[in-house]
Amino acid sequence: MKLWSGTINKSLLSNLIAVFLIVLGTVLPAPYARFAFDTGLFSLSGGLTNWLAVHMLFERVPGLYGSGVVQIRFEEFKLGIRALIIEQFFEKADLTAFFSEGKASSELFRSRLNEILGELDLDNAFDSLVDVIMASSFGNMISMIGGKDALGPLKVPFSNKMRDYFQSAFADPDLLDKIKSQLSNGLSDDTIREKVASIIDQRLDQLTPQMVKEIVQTMIHKHLGWLVVWGCAFGGVIGFAVSILRMG
Repeated sequence: MKLWSGTINKSLLSNLIAVFLIVLGTVLPAPYARFAFDTGLFSLSGGLTNWLAVHMLFERVPGLYGSGVVQIRFEEFKLGIRALIIEQFFEKADLTAFFSEGKASSELFRSRLNEILGELDLDNAFDSLVDVIMASSFGNMISMIGGKDALGPLKVPFSNKMRDYFQSAFADPDLLDKIKSQLSNGLSDDTIREKVASIIDQRLDQLTPQMVKEIVQTMIHKHLGWLVVWGCAFGGVIGFAVSILRMG
């Protein structure tokens, strides 16, 4: 399985400490050996379990129900993005009036399109994605690090990354020429909307589940890394308590 570079420090360190306690438990004299071994074993179990859960949030694991929730719910996410772009594409600027005034040029159109994409309100897209994650089987685990409130600071970076992607994706001169051609043909508003929506759909089809997964994973991997740390910590406490009970 893949370890993410951003979480490897605290995640790997936590698990290594747990392994060290297990090894220590094999060399210490009684009764200390039992405390070290049980604490390390339960700690490692908790850390690896949470690490697997974080991995399953983004990757589909055959036979494990609920894994890959970000990719499974990708189509819902993309439909929301599509509606958002089309709505703001036609509401934030009167493009038909813009072209009817005879000012249409590739540079002006590029500037206007970049302006529209730059003003996309992606807060709702982020909120819906967080809702999907929190409603999944991993919602309770994410609640351990503060739930939605803990992920809130990621809204702006997420929106910026998605906005940069769309500005890059829609900057293709051929795409701009297609949209400009449809808008300058003197068609009805409904026809223009239908044709431009079709062109936008073609570009959004290039947004794959893997792209969304990488964007989201990059944004929140540091926060989710704490799940591994807390898994080790809680597991260690349970293991230590078990050792005490055995002593009794």
